[in-house]
Amino acid sequence: MTSPASVDTSAPQNTAVPALTLTIAGSEATGGAGAQADLKTFQELGTYGIVALTCIVSFNPKDQWNHRFVPVEAQVIADQLEAIQACYAGELKTVKLGMMGSPVTIDTVATALDAQEWDNVVLDPVLICKGQEPGHALDTDQALKAQLLPKATFVTPNHFEAEQLSGLTINNVEDLKAAAKAIHEISGAAVLAKGGVRLSGDEAIDVFYDGETLEVLSAPKIGEHAVSGAGCTLAAAVTAELAKGATPLEAARTAKRMVTEGIKNRKESHAPFDALWQGGALS
Repeated sequence: MTSPASVDTSAPQNTAVPALTLTIAGSEATGGAGAQADLKTFQELGTYGIVALTCIVSFNPKDQWNHRFVPVEAQVIADQLEAIQACYAGELKTVKLGMMGSPVTIDTVATALDAQEWDNVVLDPVLICKGQEPGHALDTDQALKAQLLPKATFVTPNHFEAEQLSGLTINNVEDLKAAAKAIHEISGAAVLAKGGVRLSGDEAIDVFYDGETLEVLSAPKIGEHAVSGAGCTLAAAVTAELAKGATPLEAARTAKRMVTEGIKNRKESHAPFDALWQGGALS
């Protein structure tokens, strides 16, 4: 029998093993969106966050806070993913895909995804970055639809992205429902289509659809302007909840609650937009 004196009580004892959540996304320098928001969301929801950076985005306060976009070299992205996947081989099963920024980045990420099996691939289909040339942005959008959308198990398009992916014009909740159904038909993924503040009315409306269940997720609007990081946080919250074993609908409901509370607790700044704060959003 081991005596009490021989037990090392100085080392921390693991009481729970956190689920792993990887985000492949861009860095947003002010901390409100992108990989920064993803990691804060993962931590808040009790998962172990990992990041592979695809690009660096910084707002330009000297040019009306427009985006400055710098891609990470494809080989550097591949190296990050190689290290991550080797380190957590057999354990890492959940990934969130955020800002890609270029067709070569999408090709690099798609190749890495194909190297293993995934339980959950959450695609936040970022189709526009203001720092990109229109032609380059269109090529990126087409590559995303062709290479990443088919791999997704859950998709979280905002109003604009839902229109682009579905081919429909979205003016009201019924349109948003139709778009969610259309995107599911295209991808086979569960869809959380975000109306947010873009639709008229007192409620911020999102629509969940997985081929069987259609549910409207609603919460009172908090202001009439979009908050930086809301979309990233929503997708990251879905990712974390799926990694912990929630169903897609359960994950969508939790993500909606977290974003609503995060907007209530938003961080003001000298920029012309506020940023969602994840801390303390869920009791």
